[in-house]
Amino acid sequence: MDFPRPQGGSLLARHLTPGVRRRLKDRVTRYGVRLDHVIASGLANPDSAVGVYAGDAESYELFAPLFDPIIADYHGFGPEKRHQSDLDPAHLDAPNPDPEGRYVVSTRIRVARNLCCFPFGSILSRRERRIVEATVVHALEGLSGELAGRYYPLSAMDPETQARLVADHFLFKEGDRFLEAAGLNRDWPDARGLFHNEDKTFLVWVNEEDQLRIISMQPGADLQAVFARLARALGELERRLTFARSERLGYLTSCPTNLGTAMRASVHVRLPGLTGEEIQAIARDHGLQVRGTHGEHSDAEGGVYDVSNKRRLGITEVEAVRRLAAGTAALISAEARAF
Repeated sequence: MDFPRPQGGSLLARHLTPGVRRRLKDRVTRYGVRLDHVIASGLANPDSAVGVYAGDAESYELFAPLFDPIIADYHGFGPEKRHQSDLDPAHLDAPNPDPEGRYVVSTRIRVARNLCCFPFGSILSRRERRIVEATVVHALEGLSGELAGRYYPLSAMDPETQARLVADHFLFKEGDRFLEAAGLNRDWPDARGLFHNEDKTFLVWVNEEDQLRIISMQPGADLQAVFARLARALGELERRLTFARSERLGYLTSCPTNLGTAMRASVHVRLPGLTGEEIQAIARDHGLQVRGTHGEHSDAEGGVYDVSNKRRLGITEVEAVRRLAAGTAALISAEARAF
């Protein structure tokens, strides 16, 4: 197949050279993933930042001549490196950066996971997606105590409830054009849903961009408590489920930006006294990224910003949360000085 040359400034456009394309054009993974599946989103969206999605775990090996340079470019993580994980709350020293609750609205830590021995979302058939849903829900129903809850399939949820949960940041919505082009919205909303405990401090999104998005969250800035809850949930789930993982790349995800810890630790923090440039400068110093109130491509409402770790690969989960705590403390200190 003669692929068009990617346009724009994406990592795909930078690294899919004619030579790489010739090497990879006839390769096929055991689940049928081809190069055209991997690069479909980037070709359809020239404004992509990355532009590639893995169709299964094998994609990262079979299409390594494309994925490895992209991973090295984005994460600074070369093929010779090995990812290390640490989900032990006892190793985390992250004091609450806002004990009086003046600045931090809420804290959320989530990880992405995919089941071993299944293709990822862009390649999953309808039947496979339903099997994934049933397998995950069965595991979730075995949770007890604070983690116990209920599963709500999207197909049985009325539009008003969906809209309210999305607005409250508890539920995902149908994916954007980048996910659409990658094939991640197929058969929507079939076999997709939300699990949450009674207090909505523990949630699991099923069959969004990845098969599981496991989330611990609560009001305020107690990162230690949020991380401990997440670690406890992951420990329980890993006794029931086997996740796709690589010795080199850590936990495997659809988008290579989420590899490694597959973790996004974030706070919603109120910073009306600082300019966007000041916030970005402090965030960069601590390896953090800044988004608007409602995430990527949104504006800050009422001076509330979403601040999270930028690195996921080549850094442990404990270190990612520690950096978020230090960066949040620095932002709060600068905000206090502004008044």
